[in-house]
Amino acid sequence: MKIVECVPNFSEGKNVVIFDAISKAIGKLENVKLLSLEPDADYNRVVVTLAGDEKGILNGAVAATKEASTFIDMRNHKGEHPRLGATDVVPFVPVKNITMQECAHISEEYAKIISRDLEVPVYLYEEACRKPKRKLLSNIRKGEYEGLEEKLKNPEWYPDYGEAKFNPKLGAIVTGARFFLIAYNVNIKSLDVKYAKEIGEVLRESGRPKRDENGNVVKVNGETVKIPGRLKTVQGMGVTLDKYNITQVSMNLKNYNVTPIHIAFEEVKKEAQRLGVEVIGSEIVGLVPLEALMQAGEFYCNGKFKDEKSLVDIAVDKLGLSELNEFIPHQKIIDYMI
Repeated sequence: MKIVECVPNFSEGKNVVIFDAISKAIGKLENVKLLSLEPDADYNRVVVTLAGDEKGILNGAVAATKEASTFIDMRNHKGEHPRLGATDVVPFVPVKNITMQECAHISEEYAKIISRDLEVPVYLYEEACRKPKRKLLSNIRKGEYEGLEEKLKNPEWYPDYGEAKFNPKLGAIVTGARFFLIAYNVNIKSLDVKYAKEIGEVLRESGRPKRDENGNVVKVNGETVKIPGRLKTVQGMGVTLDKYNITQVSMNLKNYNVTPIHIAFEEVKKEAQRLGVEVIGSEIVGLVPLEALMQAGEFYCNGKFKDEKSLVDIAVDKLGLSELNEFIPHQKIIDYMI
């Protein structure tokens, strides 16, 4: 059996009515299963994880998007996380017996249906992208919802599906196929977000703007000169979590075999120490592959343990994954849920 994961991100982090409606819409369908639904009020965003076969996952993603679109109005949306629309991003991820190319095809089918039925512009990214500039989600999201109306007037940013017409209620959607991404946030014990922002800029692959001795951004031929970050395949930024009176270095680990969770965590700790602030654990948003936690467990146990449970327990402890909310392996590790 072919298994595909889909992780729609919706721009609503507080309204339980919307979460229930999305869950029920998915629950009515065959060959697709809702694995998790994780809202965050500060980000004002909910991350939903589904798994199913090719047909089931497509139907699930379409149903969830349509249900969310009846409730969410981007004209009223504010939150810490960058976003382009009510349904912000819908990635399809190969899990078992299916190729990345097949997942890219599913994303195109999704884009075709949603752009037609909801009259919303849809962009393709990562392994489904048709233009190199659109491979990175951050490039497509630049300007966010607030800049979308103007962006759609630029032929370079006409959508891959749908008309180049601004939908004020729904914004735009990004979809595509990608490797298993781990949404990973490291907690900083400070209310001043400048530390988390600096750490994110120093570590993320895209780096930070180079500045001259006067603090001005250096540009060459109109383009900002960047100092590359230390961690490959990592995106990062700093955000405030009012609910917990902390800030976070919020990261997307796009390939945990290139930059594992424990390396990201340890590098944040190094930078935090340099800046004189404390790291107090971390969190994984959505699900995580067992392999990624096993890697962390092996790193921290120094060969002392070999069994799966011990390695997972050590990873959870050393990464501080239960600092904000209890990390329950059978509810967070995708291998245990499919």
